[in-house]
Amino acid sequence: MEVSEAIAARRSVRGFRADPVDPAVLHGIVTKAARAATGGNLQPWHIDVLTGDPLARLKAAVLHKLQWGQAETPAYDIYPKELVAPYRDRRFAVGEAMYAEIGIPREDKAGRRLWFARNFQFFGAPAGLFCTVDRRMGPPQWADLGMYLQNVMLLAVEAGLATCAQECWAMCPETVGDAIGIPPERMLFCGMAIGFEDTEEPANRLRSARAPEGEWLRIWD
Repeated sequence: MEVSEAIAARRSVRGFRADPVDPAVLHGIVTKAARAATGGNLQPWHIDVLTGDPLARLKAAVLHKLQWGQAETPAYDIYPKELVAPYRDRRFAVGEAMYAEIGIPREDKAGRRLWFARNFQFFGAPAGLFCTVDRRMGPPQWADLGMYLQNVMLLAVEAGLATCAQECWAMCPETVGDAIGIPPERMLFCGMAIGFEDTEEPANRLRSARAPEGEWLRIWD
């Protein structure tokens, strides 16, 4: 597979089959991804991959907290508090497009909350990845995490798998920390669902738009 093909094929999948992923394939993906660019060769990522019983226990713990309304202090602000145009508009547009695909109107707040809660079940994926980082690291090292995670997603495409990167897990740092033993000096950055796409899931019909290059690109010659 060409790199350009993998980039074009990668997207956030929000419905997975229960079929397990070969552990050797998962191991190969997360280790190969460590060739990501990293300033000063710091390699700031710490990765935990959960399958089977450990994954089931975590999902049960999160579900219990959600059912009892036990909110946690998020690890960080996922979006800026004052999200302005055009970023606010893009976020709104992709959200409305997704809910249109699954048929939940804007006024059905309860339905949308129930759908969002599926994030914390990894959308049924048989494998979940967590990325943590030393709290002393700054924005440059967070960029390194993004490059590592992009490698994971592209390698997953190559392996015939689908993914969904999920910053929403930063809303549950205590539960995840208890489940995988995150030391106090490290912060939960995100999770990622990994598995085989459920092609019958309506949400997977979504193809998010990209802004025209005129909005963000300048070439000087």
